[in-house]
Amino acid sequence: MQHSTSEKTRVDPSNPETIPKFVDELPIPAIAKPNRMVNENDPYYAIEMKEAKHQFHKYFPATTIWGYNGMYPGPTFHVKKDETIKVKWMNRLPSQHLLPIDRTLHGTSHSPDVRTVVHVHGAHVASDSDGHPDAWFTRNFKIRGETFKQKVYEYTNHQMGATLWYHDHALGITRLNVYSGLVGFYLIRDPLEEELQLPSSEYEIPLMIQDKSFNPDGSLFYPENTNPPAEVNPSVVPAFIGNTIVVNGKVWPFLKLEPRKYRFRLVNASNTNGYTLKFENDHPFYQIGTDGGLLPEPVKLNSLALEPAERADIIVDFSTLNGQSLILKNSNDEGDLGFIMQFRVVLPLSEKDMSKIPSSLCTDEPLTEEMATKTRLLTVGATIDQYNRPMLLLDHRMWDDPVTETPSLNSVEIWKFINTTPFAHPIHVHLVQFKILHRRPFNLDRFLEDGYIQYTGPAIEPNDNEKGWKDTVRADPGMVTSIIMRFENFTGDYVWHCHILEHEDYDMMRPMKVIE
Repeated sequence: MQHSTSEKTRVDPSNPETIPKFVDELPIPAIAKPNRMVNENDPYYAIEMKEAKHQFHKYFPATTIWGYNGMYPGPTFHVKKDETIKVKWMNRLPSQHLLPIDRTLHGTSHSPDVRTVVHVHGAHVASDSDGHPDAWFTRNFKIRGETFKQKVYEYTNHQMGATLWYHDHALGITRLNVYSGLVGFYLIRDPLEEELQLPSSEYEIPLMIQDKSFNPDGSLFYPENTNPPAEVNPSVVPAFIGNTIVVNGKVWPFLKLEPRKYRFRLVNASNTNGYTLKFENDHPFYQIGTDGGLLPEPVKLNSLALEPAERADIIVDFSTLNGQSLILKNSNDEGDLGFIMQFRVVLPLSEKDMSKIPSSLCTDEPLTEEMATKTRLLTVGATIDQYNRPMLLLDHRMWDDPVTETPSLNSVEIWKFINTTPFAHPIHVHLVQFKILHRRPFNLDRFLEDGYIQYTGPAIEPNDNEKGWKDTVRADPGMVTSIIMRFENFTGDYVWHCHILEHEDYDMMRPMKVIE
């Protein structure tokens, strides 16, 4: 696909209709390399958060971003199951933020503009390495939040092989820091996967999907206020959806492939936007994993819904498409946002494809409702704040209200999310991987009137591709979404929240304390 110099001059980064699609090749994020070994054989990484210039599109001016080691996405961690690693996350960012800060949100009124703390999303980890929202720190650790404990985090990786990701989690500015580029992949490797003969090495590709908007000069655009404007400025917006799609840091990229099977590790790293992914011509694919690891067996799909923070591990067979191109689409949107990226099956087959889509992937250890010692009813709701803005809440409480979720170590609990709002919320619980039990419709008017849950239909089992281990669940409107989980190995302070980042920052996040 040739593009002339005149085409470059017509490109306006703020107007997606002027941006040619599929002109940049998909980048593969660099791999994080340990700086040294400590305690004889624990890899130690030093990762710097830095401001840098990034090329989102070949016809854009370079854009200022924040990235881990100055890269967007940051370097990909490849770690072995049960291998302990240590990471020193270092803030080397400027003192001024790239984006407008709402000073009315928790954590922002008297704090420095630029605060960071890293959360490895999906990690089963001690609380002092979890990236608590108040464990933030400024450049060179000069100022630290009230729950800051240590400069070096320890990850034991004592969990299934899985597609995790890491991102910023600083109180009140997570949406801004993630949007600025503070995201990356964290892949846990399990020896079991090698025995399964899944597509590997260059045939295993991580895909991080985000939506972004740009100013005409190529800089990142993020709204300063709501529409119509709130009386406080800058003001948090109730939702943000950009007008372009970015995969691994490129706007609408393409990927050259051989006619064979590929494994893709997908993460929706967007602030608000959910996607329903499908290939042109309904080309099928197989989902082999969820947030927390492999499914018991592959699930054949034609489309896949991914809410913010959800992951999916899929295998796509391109062997019958030699010489063809295939677009991955987003059926949630019309127009430009309906396109994700393009796959071009144009490379010669380098060797015979010996990879497999196994009929079974892993054995599962079930959690049953009979094992639960406690069931919590948790309302997903909304109110109006003093500035007449919508404020979304979990169980009618704000971030700084006293902790009410206090599971005991080794206990099994069922949490039921009662969604009284008109849209879905991706609810993320730190520390654990859980199973979705079911979603069940209820009488919303009756519940709002007297708090009684009157079910209006039978419980709906999760889809087959949702039956694996999850750390983020789509709580649908008008439904009670039930999950079950065991709190093991670690006690201390964690959080649970909506992973729409605009909601998380205001004020849809709650503390959780695992007690002895």
